[in-house]
Amino acid sequence: MSGHSKWSKIKRKKAIADKSRGRLFSKLGREITVAARDGGGDPSFNPRLRTAVDNAKAQRMPNENIDRAIKRGTGDLPGAAFEEITYEGYAPGGAALYLECLTDNPRRTLAQVRHLLDKRGGNLGQNGCVAWMFERKGQVILDAGTCDSGAALEAALEAGAEDFDDEDGTYIVTAEPSAFHAVVESLKTQGVPISGAELAMVARSGIELEGEEGRKVAAIISALEDHDDVQKVWTNAEIEEAAWEALEE
Repeated sequence: MSGHSKWSKIKRKKAIADKSRGRLFSKLGREITVAARDGGGDPSFNPRLRTAVDNAKAQRMPNENIDRAIKRGTGDLPGAAFEEITYEGYAPGGAALYLECLTDNPRRTLAQVRHLLDKRGGNLGQNGCVAWMFERKGQVILDAGTCDSGAALEAALEAGAEDFDDEDGTYIVTAEPSAFHAVVESLKTQGVPISGAELAMVARSGIELEGEEGRKVAAIISALEDHDDVQKVWTNAEIEEAAWEALEE
């Protein structure tokens, strides 16, 4: 997902889960299906699938939904053939947008995403136009109220984590992609509850947007997040909380 800070991103994920759980389950299911298709249906031997299943369970996705998604990926049940596609572009104020999509119809998704951006003052760009503004990192989210910070820090660092942040009661562990799954497994082994984990596109630097520009970018991000084919939206925009709150009014 997205937001103007790491903590804001976490809060928005929770809000989206509560507001539109059906859409959330659909997106989680697609990720599980693609992970099972590409790496096999046994989470023990498929780190991507293991992470996808863990995230689905953290969002209280029913086990039967998870099992069906895995079977669609392995071919045991019929299902759409999803492609992984990324789009890059800009929102008002020069904010960069990096979109990760899973779609069974790339032409449809491209047309709809372009239309969504155009009508809100944004635009799609060529591949690579904003990717250089981000770097791929593994991020693990921990609830500070349910874990021991010392044990979590030790487990994360021993497994290769490079950063451990405290964001208003939430711990965010950052690692290189190559160490991501090792960090997750190390935390699990030590009994540290994990609220979420993902390979994120983290902005190398941010731009601050306030007022009308901030509200416009928040509205674009929210609309993109509501699109069925858009799995994640990454931005370098740091948007004041009032812009997000205005969307709920």
